[in-house]
Amino acid sequence: MLSLWQLNFRVLRSFLEEMKLLRFAGVVFIFILAFQFVNIHYYGGDILSLSSQDEFPVSIHGSTEPIRPLSGPERLNVSGSVSAEVSEGERTGLGEDYVISSDANVSVQSHDAKDKETLDLLLETRSSMNGSDADIVNENNRNVEILESDDFVEDAKDKDALDSLLETRSSSSNGSYGDVVEDAEIVNENNRNVETLETRSDDNLSPEVKRVMNVSNSGVVSISEMMSLLHQSRTTHVSLKMKRPSAVDQELLYARTQIENSPKVENDPLLHGPLYWNLSMFKRSYELMESKLKVYVYREGKRPVFHKPVLKGIYASEGWFMRQLKASKTFVTKNPRKAHLFYLPFSSKMLEESLYVPGSHSDKNLVKFLKNYLDMISSKYHFWNKTGGSDHFLVACHDWAPSETRQYMANCIRALCNSDVSEGFVFGKDVALPETTILVPRRPLRALGGKPISQRHILAFFAGGMHGYLRPLLLQTWGGNRDPDMKIFSEIPKSKGKNKSYMEFMKSSKYCICPKGHEVNSPRVVEALFYECVPVIISDNFVPPFFEVINWESFAVFVLEKDIPDLKNILVSISEERYREMQMRVKMVQKHFLWHSKPERFDIFHMILHSIWYNRVFQT
Repeated sequence: MLSLWQLNFRVLRSFLEEMKLLRFAGVVFIFILAFQFVNIHYYGGDILSLSSQDEFPVSIHGSTEPIRPLSGPERLNVSGSVSAEVSEGERTGLGEDYVISSDANVSVQSHDAKDKETLDLLLETRSSMNGSDADIVNENNRNVEILESDDFVEDAKDKDALDSLLETRSSSSNGSYGDVVEDAEIVNENNRNVETLETRSDDNLSPEVKRVMNVSNSGVVSISEMMSLLHQSRTTHVSLKMKRPSAVDQELLYARTQIENSPKVENDPLLHGPLYWNLSMFKRSYELMESKLKVYVYREGKRPVFHKPVLKGIYASEGWFMRQLKASKTFVTKNPRKAHLFYLPFSSKMLEESLYVPGSHSDKNLVKFLKNYLDMISSKYHFWNKTGGSDHFLVACHDWAPSETRQYMANCIRALCNSDVSEGFVFGKDVALPETTILVPRRPLRALGGKPISQRHILAFFAGGMHGYLRPLLLQTWGGNRDPDMKIFSEIPKSKGKNKSYMEFMKSSKYCICPKGHEVNSPRVVEALFYECVPVIISDNFVPPFFEVINWESFAVFVLEKDIPDLKNILVSISEERYREMQMRVKMVQKHFLWHSKPERFDIFHMILHSIWYNRVFQT
């Protein structure tokens, strides 16, 4: 029998153990309350959100279903006639979140017999080719469907041109595999899918733009008129403001004051003054961006349209920007309350590849997809509704991006490759995005540079597909052997002996012609800068990249579309001194248009981000 003191001891011990449990439960309860307070107050309830599990309905060809990520070798069927296979061989080696994509709607068989024949030919020519390069060539030589009107028409010229190109390059003793890849990509680009959307109207033009276009006899907005519209937008822009300015609003107002009252800068070791409209303002704005800017990246969104950057091809700008911004520890914040900008991380290229119905000439289901996404994030967070989306931005390089984002993303800052005044580009809000061709993602700067002026014996050069109305007119006027100084081709001709590649022509020319295709933008503008060739832009109402800070007329030539018959006279009228000055400035401005594996100061990544930041600051 237990003594009284033993019984009392057991009761006491049991009581103490219960107290410990209660104390522990109290600590856990307090911790949960504190966590929820921080999560809701500072992170908008976003700490535990998992983007890979978020689903929102999307209409794909009439059905409603969530988009799910691709994993491993998997086929994405978007219609009965179009499918694309994504396999491990298509990855870049830069990480599982990144994909390489061709620039056409393609029906791909990963072991297509024709691809194998072409690849075998290349392997014979260059036995030292490595595995990744073989994958690139294999992709470059896939069958491409060319769309004319409402019907699909197979274009045999693509394969014939590529076969003849490879045969020519393989027989050249001085040829290199790099040239083969380069020219193969050009052939593929020249024959890519050029299907167009339904006819557009000018209802989206602002009254100011309409007034300028009506005053001009040609209906063209010049660079100086673009700058006037930009300055006018800063005095008339009305943004949604809170009754009491937040800390972010106060930081933006401070930045604007600092930029407008920036100390005068006459000489800078990194920045050549004549390249910029106002070097002092640009430098101060850039410094403030580096020290102040914070961007919140939405984690929501399903691959492959969201969070899946395309790193190769002519639409690579949007993918490289996405990749480098998401990896940035300097600019990205996990606290949305500290963000000056909110990034909508979708790929306009993957949106088109995944959801567009071939032959429909309609982007309605693509627009609906983006609307569903906005509905989802606006119901989950209050940040979109707080400003009407004016502090949100997107980066989209596909030709259809202006149409896809016009209705529901009208208030966003839109960085667009297709920066067309006549399609509703909004000065002071939208950003002109450079269209860059990336052939080998692991080496974005391969073949950079060009020949010295003394070895540039060609007056003007162009080669490319006959897209739109302007290029056939250019070819009809200056193509063939009409003028030995004007090398204008649809396809680079072959001759006995060594043949020049597209790249070699650009490196050997004084002026590189950059005509519009179906849309105003062209990757040739940046290619010209890449190869240190003075760009000649023939594209009415094209807003050039970074035009709010860079004075394009200091290093490029703008020719009206109607003046194509006088093209040579315009070029030869430029003095040798003026040409040398422009070519020197091309080499100086080049750094603003280069992608690096890791971003560097004043490179294209920082310049894109700066243009977005700049417009955001002047909205306040």
